[in-house]
Amino acid sequence: MQLEAITWQRMAERLAGHLDDPGRTPGPGGRQRVGIDGAPAADTGLLAGHLADALRLHGRSVLVVPAEGFLRPASLRFEFGRRDVDAYLGGWYDTAALWREVFGPSDPGGSGRVLPDLWDPVTDRATRSPYVAVPPGGVVVVHGPLLLGHWFPFDLSVHVRLSPGALARRTEESARWTLPAFARYEAETDPAAAADAVVRADDPRHPAWTGVRTAGPDR
Repeated sequence: MQLEAITWQRMAERLAGHLDDPGRTPGPGGRQRVGIDGAPAADTGLLAGHLADALRLHGRSVLVVPAEGFLRPASLRFEFGRRDVDAYLGGWYDTAALWREVFGPSDPGGSGRVLPDLWDPVTDRATRSPYVAVPPGGVVVVHGPLLLGHWFPFDLSVHVRLSPGALARRTEESARWTLPAFARYEAETDPAAAADAVVRADDPRHPAWTGVRTAGPDR
């Protein structure tokens, strides 16, 4: 895997330019969906924010959707204990709600009314956030962990990768029980192969990336 040193801002600008490419732009009534995948320690929100800024400078309407806003209620997440790796991999994130509230409305011919979040894990209550209208030609950026492997219809996907050592160092002590989950995700889903672009972010001050693959693998 060949990597190019780059800044987050320049990376975002190149991703925005890629989305503006005539071969990538949506047809009438269409919207684009971007997935930025990575463990919480990889801080996917950083790239999502820079990308949103770059797209707005291109005149695009953008909605950023953190996957943590679609966690299931605690009663479901912790049904088998608070540190169950299998539950974390397959039961913490409400993928059905993401399909229903984010991907369905942003499909061609969809209503464009996207829910930015559904559940607050701190209060363990529904957020009751209002729907946001994403107009035709707009972009929805979904970011967070474990996004690849669900067949989400991303027009562009980016995996922010940390080496096992960097992931362990940058994961808070209280969350280190999730490390085996991310090891399994790497082995079973192979997000670096599934994504259109891979970012190495062991040192967040000096990221490097592959660029966007012109002909990525089938996902």
